[in-house]
Amino acid sequence: MTLKEQIRQQFQEAQSILEQFQTEENFAKIAEAVEIMVNAIKAGNKIISCGNGGSMSDAMHFAEELSGRFRNDRKAIAALSISDPTHISCVGNDYGYDYIFSRYVEAIGKSGDVLLGISTSGNSKNVINAVEAAKKTGMTVIILSGKDGGKLASMADLDIRAPYSTYADRAQEIHIKIIHNLILGIEREIAN
Repeated sequence: MTLKEQIRQQFQEAQSILEQFQTEENFAKIAEAVEIMVNAIKAGNKIISCGNGGSMSDAMHFAEELSGRFRNDRKAIAALSISDPTHISCVGNDYGYDYIFSRYVEAIGKSGDVLLGISTSGNSKNVINAVEAAKKTGMTVIILSGKDGGKLASMADLDIRAPYSTYADRAQEIHIKIIHNLILGIEREIAN
């Protein structure tokens, strides 16, 4: 296979996964997630996001587009990602990497807040621990997952799952489309 053929194949695979995801059920789940987040924001609460690796980058992107700006000028929205390297290294050193997100949720999460957890496998132990901490606090939990949803699917109030794929990058491509639609929907509803 030539490099050009490999590139073509990657785009075709991505297109196939995107087409598989486009169902009324998935569109309804995204709309439900927007509604949950907007209701939390309007009630004076916040959204906390977390994930590992590329999913952390997605969690950061989600939060900064809300606290900053996506497409339109509007009031800043209370959203933050668990991505402070000093917090992560402190908790990782003192308690272990599995607790880097849950300690943060314990510290600043409150009833009425929303946790957006991102895990392509659905089995990231530190996201699982964050969900457990969020549930104890009275937060609503939305998960972006992949594969079979893993342990997180059954723990979430709402699981939005990318179609099964062998590698995480296909799930991440779906997750970023979901994230952009969440942000766009939140902006639309907050503006109204």
